Amino acid sequence: MKKIYNSLTAKFATILTQSSQRKIAYSLLLIVYSGILISCNPKKAEEIKEEEKSQTEVALTESQYKTVGIETGFVEDRNLNKVIKANGYTTVPPQNSAEVSTLIGGTVKDIYVLEGTFVNKGKVLATIQNLEVIEMQEEYHSATANIEYLQLEYNRQKTLSDENVNPRKTFQEVKAKLAAERARAQAAKSKLDALHVSTKGSSPLVPIVAPINGYVGKINIAKGAFAQTGVSLFEVVDNSQMHLDLNVYEKDLGSISIGQVIDFVLTNQSNKSIKGKIFGINKSFSNESKTVAVHAKIDPADAKGLIPGMYVSANINIVNATVPALPKDAVVRNADKYFVFVQEETHAEEKHEHAAGEKEEAHEKEVHFKAVEVVPGTTDLGFTEIKFVGAIEPGAKIVTKGAFYLLSAMKGGGEHSH
Repeated sequence: MKKIYNSLTAKFATILTQSSQRKIAYSLLLIVYSGILISCNPKKAEEIKEEEKSQTEVALTESQYKTVGIETGFVEDRNLNKVIKANGYTTVPPQNSAEVSTLIGGTVKDIYVLEGTFVNKGKVLATIQNLEVIEMQEEYHSATANIEYLQLEYNRQKTLSDENVNPRKTFQEVKAKLAAERARAQAAKSKLDALHVSTKGSSPLVPIVAPINGYVGKINIAKGAFAQTGVSLFEVVDNSQMHLDLNVYEKDLGSISIGQVIDFVLTNQSNKSIKGKIFGINKSFSNESKTVAVHAKIDPADAKGLIPGMYVSANINIVNATVPALPKDAVVRNADKYFVFVQEETHAEEKHEHAAGEKEEAHEKEVHFKAVEVVPGTTDLGFTEIKFVGAIEPGAKIVTKGAFYLLSAMKGGGEHSH
């Protein structure tokens, strides 16, 4: 080609000296140059094609194939659960948690429990002293004494009134006094009952009692301190009705319904999976993150050892469907895309050019793999649902073990060289 080019250039150099034939010479030169460029283009196109191919393919020798431990399989139809992932925390119903306070202020005399102690409803947790309690008891005793006297007077006046011996006005006055004393006695008794103080005797001690069965949480008082009204002194929690509050996003609400089963693990103790069941769905957003609280029951046997406030990660099982799937290790991620590797047909031994005098070396057969893009779906029981972006051959062998090694080899130009 070079000799033809030089010959034509020499001939046209003489022609170019004649001005009348310059245009024709230019045209002929352009044709020659075009022919030379066309002869080179197929080689460049082939190089581009080979470069694109190298970005999606990787080859291993048979020895590398065995060393890496590549295993292949086929796409299977698997019965997988579609799940919605949600985060939340353990909690108890409002009726199973109590903040214990006092209705009357006083000095703490004794504390009978420690944090973590289990107590039954009515158990005395502590006692406080307040002299006003003695006045309430005296008022009750005075009212009950007056009631006894006025009851006798009432009966006597009623008899006299019925016989028209005394004016009826006297009977009405005694009747009113009796009613007033009964009301005063009842008011004093109600106050003492609310303070859990007996109506018998006279004592300044007020017991602080547990309103529910449960474990004592935080204790906020000390012996000798003044206990104020309306301030939490003890926390008591009954963990027997433990449940979950899960935060579900607005886009997933349409798939949530009562009765669905969930699997969850404790965020800081992910070695044990626990089951639950949805029993309630809030009808309003919880906060600015646009999530709705979904409540799930936990079996009491599984709730042992759980305490309120533990963070959990949960899978809400939506539907059970048969889908094409592969072992989850077969799917690898590269940037923002997912791939599986398909084993291609066995390639024949390649011929290699050698320089003059170079000895012929034995070359191993190669096993070629091609990265095929997929869209992963649900992962369950060690398998991942997959959808192929493009078409693949029916019955294609897909790498189920060693896919990550192939990805690394493909990204790093891991094909072996000769």
